[in-house]
Amino acid sequence: MTEARIAEKPLAGWRVLVPRGGPWGDTVAADLRAQGAQPVVAPMINFAPTADTETLTRALARLAAGEYDWLTVTSATTVDVLQSYQAVIPSSTRIAAVGETTAAALAASGYRVDLVPAGDNSAKGLLAEWPEATGGVAGLRVLTLRSEIAKPTLTEGLVQLGHRVDPVVAYRTVGVPVDEKIVAAVRAGEVNAILVTSGSVAQQVAEQLAPIPTGTLIAAIGPQTARDAGGYGLGVDLVASERSADSLIDAIVQASRSEL
Repeated sequence: MTEARIAEKPLAGWRVLVPRGGPWGDTVAADLRAQGAQPVVAPMINFAPTADTETLTRALARLAAGEYDWLTVTSATTVDVLQSYQAVIPSSTRIAAVGETTAAALAASGYRVDLVPAGDNSAKGLLAEWPEATGGVAGLRVLTLRSEIAKPTLTEGLVQLGHRVDPVVAYRTVGVPVDEKIVAAVRAGEVNAILVTSGSVAQQVAEQLAPIPTGTLIAAIGPQTARDAGGYGLGVDLVASERSADSLIDAIVQASRSEL
């Protein structure tokens, strides 16, 4: 392969496991192909309905009616829930996304994004930037959609800032069995890199794909995800400099160039 070809397609010959499907997975797969890689799309997590669908349905009805000033979305899975309910978000309601991955999922699904933390892509990062983004206005009505296992960091922080917050469980996270052929390919060292985009994905990677060959790169989308992965016994090789899919792919590209 010529140097020019390598520069143009730095991931040529690489197989990269993408652990999510849907709009986010499709976008990441397309970006990997643009770098020359062969994406292996293997959704490893999915959402199960919340045990309290009545509360969620009522909250989304109030959202559509314009009763909320802000909606906070903390994961791409929450975007899947919004899509499945065909949620209507009026122009009067602003949307805050925790992290570039979530923001990308919202955009891919046709929703706008008004606020993404520029620094720390986390609930704490969003809280740090919230006063400036809202002009210091207190008493805003905020709907926070979260997973069943999510920590209440964002909700508690917004309440401390003086806002009226409705925390609603949007979904439960469940594992999705990976095709046996993909499992065999990973264990045989035929997959060069695995994207780990959340603690839930890390858990499924450890439970379904191990033992993972030492030559397979484990790439985490952020420091917290890397810590979660370590807790499940995964050795993380790369951590994206920013919590976004683009940064995650860039980390793999840089790793591929270092091997030349």
